[in-house]
Amino acid sequence: MTDAPLYCGTSGFAYNSWKPVFYPEKLPNTKFLLHYGTRLNAVEINYTYRRLVSPGTLEKWIAATPEGFLFLPKAHMKITHVLKLEGAEDFTRVFLQSLEPLCAAKRLGPILFQLAPSFKADRERLAEFLKMLPKNIQVAFEFRNATWFDEATYQVLRDSNICLCMAENENLETPHVITADFVYLRLRRPEYSESELGSIDYRIRQYRDNGYPTFAIFKHEDTPAGALNAEKLLNAEKTGPLL
Repeated sequence: MTDAPLYCGTSGFAYNSWKPVFYPEKLPNTKFLLHYGTRLNAVEINYTYRRLVSPGTLEKWIAATPEGFLFLPKAHMKITHVLKLEGAEDFTRVFLQSLEPLCAAKRLGPILFQLAPSFKADRERLAEFLKMLPKNIQVAFEFRNATWFDEATYQVLRDSNICLCMAENENLETPHVITADFVYLRLRRPEYSESELGSIDYRIRQYRDNGYPTFAIFKHEDTPAGALNAEKLLNAEKTGPLL
């Protein structure tokens, strides 16, 4: 058994279509996060991609979830898609300040910077951007253009302890390269067979056996399959390997 923690969840939690399989049929929307937090221990927040979240909203989220539950915000699109990491210092500072309630409550997980598919490799720009990020936060980068996937990019990330987000999309899969002191998996396929889940569980155990805290985030769908898969991975802690 490894001491490196495992955090599993989905991209978002507010989905009525998860009833009645994941959320009870009569559960009001206002109680979704409360229920989610009894079954999973992390959630990726898409909300922060389009707007700055208010302190009051964050305080409600913190109150609705148990100690140790982590929120994984997606970086604002102005940073990643509009400015494309260039001249982004001022707004990045504002964005990070908006997350301070999570940081103060020790509920802030890795912040995901997801670049646009059209954003081709620019390692100098990436390196300059990473220099301004605080050292006391965890950061993961998801590249969606294959030009980024080479040793030069990985070294830029390693130099700043920034995680290469290993994303499994239908059209592009990130190489399994570790560049930080934690691992971030985005499991984006529409479906996973039992054997595929077993393979993911095996990979995660290897990461954790080598001391890497691991975050495994499934895609939300019209069905609660992602949430149920995340729960299977968490439960495997007690029941044993899925393979």
